[in-house]
Amino acid sequence: MAELLFWPALLLYGEAAVGYLGDVRRPGRAGRAATWGVRLGWLAQTALLAVQATRDDGFPWGTWASSLSLFVWLVVSAYLIWGCRRPYRLLGLVVMPLAVALLVVARAGGGTGIGSASHYSNLFLIVHVGLVLAAFAGFTLAAALSGLFVWQERRLRTRPATVLRRQMPALATLDSLALRTVAWSVPLLTLGAAVGLVRLVARGDRLDALIAVTLVTWLVWCAYLGLRLVGRWTGRRAAYVALAGFVLVVVVRLALPATHFA
Repeated sequence: MAELLFWPALLLYGEAAVGYLGDVRRPGRAGRAATWGVRLGWLAQTALLAVQATRDDGFPWGTWASSLSLFVWLVVSAYLIWGCRRPYRLLGLVVMPLAVALLVVARAGGGTGIGSASHYSNLFLIVHVGLVLAAFAGFTLAAALSGLFVWQERRLRTRPATVLRRQMPALATLDSLALRTVAWSVPLLTLGAAVGLVRLVARGDRLDALIAVTLVTWLVWCAYLGLRLVGRWTGRRAAYVALAGFVLVVVVRLALPATHFA
């Protein structure tokens, strides 16, 4: 059953990625089709996660690969809050190809199957994994907003003839949304990481590479908030900090050994 739900989700996300690319060249029908692809793909993946939850004896997303699948769902869920509105459709050009690629990686690692029992408690995994992944999803969306800000600013400076054809959010709106998204995400990461560190100390375990880079990621995003709220950074400078923070998110999710919950 899980396999039958994985393929519709992947194909619909892929259709959305292609549709948003077509919407860049000719805004209109392709963008609307892509939006429906996101919605229907999200429903298919939601059903997939529900099947995993009902068929697993414990927390279904405690492995690296399965948590990656959950992370994809959280990113798309965050995007659906307002990203499907016409002015923000270009965000899909960043979010949906990323969702497709990560979902393929998750399946290759066995993340769409039924998980095995973990020596961690379900409550700990729900709080720790859930909060950290939700924060990373928020950072991913903030980075997409920042990337769109940089792209639109450059387009406005060069003033191409095509810039007036597309309805786009104001630069100040993109800047503000990125800040608000990070302002919600940093406390989530703080709580999730704190729960993990308390557990680490209680068990007498040592720091691993994943924990160390996660702490660095937390520091970078805290610095982003500090520069925005205290240093009054706005615009391109703040966007570049957000993009640098997203690189660390990618490192945490993909580039480190998948043994953290082993």
